[in-house]
This record gives sequence, structure tokens and C-alpha cells, in this order.
Amino acid sequence: MDHQHDLAGEKTSSGFLKQENIGARGDVDTVVRPPSYGDEKSSNAPEDLHKADLAELDSAQIGEVFADGPRLIDLGADGKERPIETDADYATRLVSLDNDPTLPIWTFRMWFLSLGLSCFAAVLGQIFYFRPQTVQVSQLFLQIISYILGKAMDEIIPGPGENSRFKTADNEFWRFMNPGPFNIKEHVAITIMASTASSSALAISIFAAQDLYYNVRPNAAIGIFTLIGSQLIGYGTAGVMRSFLVYPTFAVYPQLMPTVQLFEALHRGQAAVTQKKRLKFFWVIFVAIFVWEWFPEYIAPTLTGISIFCLADQNSAWFTRVFGGAAGNEGLGAFSICFDWAYVGAGGGSIGSLFTPLATQLSLYSGCAVCMIAFSACYAMNTWHAQNFPFLTQLLYSENGTEYDQLSILNPDFTLNPEKLAIQGLPWYAASQLLFKISRTMYIGAAITHFFLWHSNTVYKIIRGYQTSECDDPHYLKMKVYKEISNWWYLTIFIGTTAMALATTYAAKSGLPWWGLFVALIFAWMFVPIIGTLNATVGYAPSIENMVQMLGGAMIPGKPVANMYFTMYGYNPVVQSLNLLRDLKLGQYTKLPPRVTFTVQVIGTIIGGLLNFVIMKTVLGAQREVLRSVQGTNVWSGQQVQSYNSDAIAWGALGKPLYATGTRYGFVPYMLLVGLGFPIPFWYLHRKYPKFGFNYVFTPILVAELGFLSVGINSSIFSSFALAVFSQYYLRKYRATWFRKYNFLLSAALDGGTSVMIFVYTFAVGGGSGRVIPFPNWALNPKGNPDYCKRLT
Repeated sequence: MDHQHDLAGEKTSSGFLKQENIGARGDVDTVVRPPSYGDEKSSNAPEDLHKADLAELDSAQIGEVFADGPRLIDLGADGKERPIETDADYATRLVSLDNDPTLPIWTFRMWFLSLGLSCFAAVLGQIFYFRPQTVQVSQLFLQIISYILGKAMDEIIPGPGENSRFKTADNEFWRFMNPGPFNIKEHVAITIMASTASSSALAISIFAAQDLYYNVRPNAAIGIFTLIGSQLIGYGTAGVMRSFLVYPTFAVYPQLMPTVQLFEALHRGQAAVTQKKRLKFFWVIFVAIFVWEWFPEYIAPTLTGISIFCLADQNSAWFTRVFGGAAGNEGLGAFSICFDWAYVGAGGGSIGSLFTPLATQLSLYSGCAVCMIAFSACYAMNTWHAQNFPFLTQLLYSENGTEYDQLSILNPDFTLNPEKLAIQGLPWYAASQLLFKISRTMYIGAAITHFFLWHSNTVYKIIRGYQTSECDDPHYLKMKVYKEISNWWYLTIFIGTTAMALATTYAAKSGLPWWGLFVALIFAWMFVPIIGTLNATVGYAPSIENMVQMLGGAMIPGKPVANMYFTMYGYNPVVQSLNLLRDLKLGQYTKLPPRVTFTVQVIGTIIGGLLNFVIMKTVLGAQREVLRSVQGTNVWSGQQVQSYNSDAIAWGALGKPLYATGTRYGFVPYMLLVGLGFPIPFWYLHRKYPKFGFNYVFTPILVAELGFLSVGINSSIFSSFALAVFSQYYLRKYRATWFRKYNFLLSAALDGGTSVMIFVYTFAVGGGSGRVIPFPNWALNPKGNPDYCKRLT
């Protein structure tokens, strides 16, 4: 699927925005992307479908996704089903256009499950922030659990519906309690609210670090308002950009396809034979992967990464570095075979072998290939004294290879002491970690240039025609029956939360000056359209946290806490904006009214913030010394707070001496300029040779992944790549009907079953309940590295 082409628009006689193919020189003669459904005419789609206005498209006209056999819209010129290639294919062939505005949403079970699961997810997510096990409450997990509970409630709660088990009078109260079958709009609203509340807010890391290491304890009012303000400020930023990051067809959000198709399989066309087959397919795969995951996760960890090379030579350090990868920070995982879907799959993230477009994944894995070569070469050549440190590590070191004592260079108020720094000396990074920082700095520049070269014309035309031209996306047009949210709502939220942020920043004694706050917010505002466009079109949005930390360290040197707050307001609004935009698009695909989406997200955010703060204060009060210790216990650990504080010291206190021009790492900030120029050759080559596919090279993704393998378990890289080629090339092209009906549902079943298994495993035997029950050692659960590679650390 190609999303890198500008779409010129003009208003047609029917009032819709007509999109035409733009050639490499800006004309309309050369077709540089597969024809889109909004085009004046496409040779690949049936001609009679082009005669209908997009406004008139609906499921009755084109058929449902689960219909038997290919539909007219699915057929190519040869009479066979054509592959899913364009943004319009995603919008019209993978997602139902059906909308029933009469479905009740504000029901008792919607409120009960939304609020209940939001509290459950927020408390669980915050508890796990202070546990040695890093577990997230995934959206798929909440989607499946809420469906089971919702169906149970429509069975047991009395109501006036025809299918109610316990009949009641048909009045307003009982219609609120149980209006009928649990419907898709209730389900989507519950899932959005609960998933919004599930993740620990970034502000929690700051409060915990201030409390544990700086003896600064903001009161409850400051803490809660900081949490709510920092979480909602991104919503104000995103809302005004939804006209080009949510409404248009080009904003596909491919990562939403498994979620959307699961909603539809659970709620639409239950009487259709094919839909019954799809639903049975989902539950069979769901149960099968739930059972299977107990083997690689617990019984036989060797299945996480089988390395033929390490089995052949179990005493080679270089084999471990290059071919190992089944344990954290072990190696690069070259040619390892992984049978653990927790690592091969999406893991609740936005990149997945079964749903991310092939061009995106080829760019990603090309970056990984260069990453393997660069890491190995730097270590072999002892570049930046690489051999003094572990091959893969995120810590700071002294030149002799001992861990760097960051606190020894600080004053009692935790600001930098130059004299102590002169004695201790500047720290060193492992080469792999430095390359990671270089790649993420280059990514920022590449993302900026990529946006302006490939998407700025599209965005400009959409914004210019926003008041005069109607967006022709068929899902957006179906949403016109609902009241929209005024931009003034979002602007009011942004202004109000900015004022809140300014007040709480000073009240919390952060050390961040007022102008620093505004610079951070301007930085975030600038990057929402850039990162948001990349996320909307190819489903990829690498973190800009490192860049924000570096900028904060340069502008406000020597103040770690100020750097934390600068990062929170320069980085967190981007994350929250992307979340809101994604959920608004989920609402558009599933026809959830915009005001409902907005309301449940805001409520979920507030619930999450309040419970995050309460749980944090409770845990800090009861486990303070344990959280401050390096090792922790098998129940409680301060590892995430320690890591966040270390990063703040590294960037806030040492940012300027480490990265100033002329110093050891002074070249790193200049990688931003290299990144700015990186997309230009590919853009030029595409203009010169438009048929060679240079437009499929997503340069921000390629450079961002040059440091991809610097952390974690890497044994899944080759398995994920092979699965991506099989799904996104072979199935998409040669098994187009199966791909359309089952591929994304397969992804949802595998990720969902794995999420539920990890949740159960964590509390049953993984230490989530306070007790770890290890599985006995045997051939596939050896001591040392699971893949039999030589242990180096």
C-alpha cells in the first residue's frame, strides 16, 4: 500500500472532493500510486461502482466484508479478487459501512463496564509499574473481556427486549438497564474508556522520582491537576488536527484493522454462514494460542529463540552477540527461529507482521539489517571503546567498564556539580546504545523532511478546503448524522490545561521556567502533524522522547527534575494526541458518535490519573526502601523509576557537557541535519524513475530502526520478517479473498489469546500474586540463556 503520494483535490458537482493521481512532476499524467476509490476512474475496480457518489455508498450496495465469495467491489479487470492495495481498499473493502444510529450507547451496562474496567485497568497498570514484571493491560485484552461481560449482562439483567431472559415493562428505566442485545457501539465505547485509563501516566514517573530521590512530595491537588493537565493537553492539540489526521481516507491507521474486524465479527451479521465461520475461526485460534503460549513462556523457553549456530558452538562469545537473542540484552538474534507469539506478534503495539503494510515492514527490517552490521562492526573495531562495555546495555559506564555513579556528580539539590564532574569524568555509552541515540536523532530530521516532501501538499489542500469542500471518505459521510465536536472545545481544553500546567509546574518546584514550558508545548504541537501523518498512513510512530530530553538538556542544563517536566510537556502531548486521533478513527470506522468518543476518552483519562496518583502514593508509602534498592524483591521493584531518573540525570545534568560541540558525543545533535537530508535522494529518484518503487522506501522508519536491536529480546526478528512477507505479500496478492476475510481476524485472535495468557500466567506463576513458581529445568528450559548461547554477563 502506498501512502506517500500527494492527492490533489477539486470540488465536484456533487460537492465531494475528487482526488486525482499526481505524477512525479506534479502533473496528472504519470500514475505513481495504485488507483484510489476516490479517483475519477480506476482500471482495477468495476466501472459501475464509479458512477455512484461516495455519499451513497453503503453496505447494502457493496455487500459486507463477510459476504460469501468476492463482491463486485472486490473484483479486478480479470474477474478475480484484486489485492488490498490502496487506502480506499482499506476503507471500503475491509471495514463495514453499515451504521445504525438508533443503537443505544448510554446504557447501564456501558457505564458499569466502562467505569469498572477503567478502574480495574488503571489500578492494575499502576501496580505493575512498581513490579519487576513489565506487563501492560492491552486493548485487545479489554476488548475481549468487555465482550464476555457485556454478553453476560444482556443475559442476566431484566429488560423489555424481545430476547430478554427476564421480561419487564417497556419504560425508560428498563431500557437504560437492558435495551436489548449488547451492541457494537456500547462495546467500542467501553473498550476506548478502559484502554485510555490502563497505562501509567508519564507524570507518575516524575512524582515517584521526586519522592524517592529528591524528597519533594507535591500535595494531592498539585499531583492530580498535573496528571490531568499533562494527559489532556495532547487532546487539545490533536482535536484541531482531526480534519486531516482522522476524516480523510488516506488516514488509514492500518494498526486498527484487527480491532475493527474483531468488533464487526462479534456484532455484525451473526446469522450469515460466513460470519459464523469467521467467528468460529477467531475463537479456535484464540484458545489454541492461549494453550500454546504456556510452552515458550513457561514450560519450554528455548522456543522463544532457537539458534542453530549457538547449538553448534555454545562457547563462542561472537556467536552469542550475533546469533543469540532469546534473553534480554543477549544478542542480535540473527537467523534465530522464534515460536513465541508474545515477541513475533504485535504485543498490543502498532506494528504487526499480519497488519502492517509490507513497504513499512521492509523499511523497518532493512534498518534492522544495517543495525546488525553497524553494531557488530563497531564492537569488532572497538569504536568508542565498545569492548570495554557489554555488547547491549542501556547503562552509563566509566571508561574502565565499571558502572557510572551518576549521583556522585550532583549537589545535595541534585543539580550538576562541575568540580565533582571533573573528578569523576564524563560517562561513556556502549556503542549499541550510542547508535540507538544517533538513529532516533536522525529520525526526527527524516520525519520532518518526509512529511514536507510526501504529505504537505495533501494536508495543505485538505486544510484549505476544510470549510468549502466536503471530505469524501465514505465512513466520514456516514458519521454526518451525528453532532460533531467544535474545534472550540479542543482549543478550550488546550488553553485550560496549559494554564493548569503553568501553575502546577511552579507549585511542584520543578525548576522548569515558564518559557521552557511553552517551548516544550510548541515542540509538541509542531510534531503532532508530522508524527501523526506517519502513524495514520503507515501505522508507525517512533518515540521522540530522546530528542525532547536532549533539547531540554541543552536549554535548561544541570537540572534533572526540570528536564523531566520539559520531557513530559514536549513528549507526552504527542503520545496523547496520537492516542486520541487513533480512537477517533476507530470511532469513525465503527460509527461511534464523535462526542461519545471524546467523552469516554476524557473520563478514562481522568479516572486513570486519579487512580494512578492514589496507587502511587500507597505503594511509595508502604515500599519506599524496597523501591530505592537496586535489586528490589520478586514482588516490588523501582526499576522503572530508577531508569527514568537515570535518564533525567544523564540528559538534564550531563546533556550539555556530553553533547556540546567538540565533546566526545558532540556529533550526535548534528545527526538531526543528516536526517533532514536522508529522504531527499529517494524523493529525487522517485521523480526521475517513478516506476522503480523508491516511493515505497519510508526513510524515517529506516533510520529510526538503525538502533532497533539495542535492547530486549531480539530472537523474533527473522520470524516476524518471514511472516510479514508471507502475509503482506503472498496472502495479500495470491489469496486475496482469504486475506480480506481472515488475515486481520487471525492477528486479533493471536494477539488477544496471548494477552489473556500472559495476564493469567503473571498472576498464576509469574510473581504477580507475590510468589514466583519456576518451571523445573530440562532440555528446553536450561540454566543460563534459553537458546544455549554462551552467557556473557
